[in-house]
Amino acid sequence: QVQLVESGGGLVQAGGSLRLSCVVSGRTFGNYAMGWFRGTPGKEREFVAAITASGRITNYGDSVKGRFTISRDNAKNTAWLQMNSLKPEDTAVYYCAQHALPYRSASSYPTDFNSWGQGTQVTVSS
Repeated sequence: QVQLVESGGGLVQAGGSLRLSCVVSGRTFGNYAMGWFRGTPGKEREFVAAITASGRITNYGDSVKGRFTISRDNAKNTAWLQMNSLKPEDTAVYYCAQHALPYRSASSYPTDFNSWGQGTQVTVSS
């Protein structure tokens, strides 16, 4: 059974930075694209970033381009989301997710991902 565990969330002032981590177990990490999504009550889950299995191709949501960076280390079964220049509107629960099928694209569709972490809260104060 696949398990994803996020960490690194917290409270930060606007303009600050946070680095989220996602450690995956239970499936060959290096074969699957990874994604980060975020959610707030009453809104659909929003795509943040995704990365292919090799790490060579990344994809970002428009609202985070130029501020967030997704990366991975297949030897450590870990994906990261580096978040810089944070804004109050970045406040959300952040989820990492693993693609349902091996060697697929850095998809922005949450329905392409079938394994999810429990989420980590990020709060940005103004």
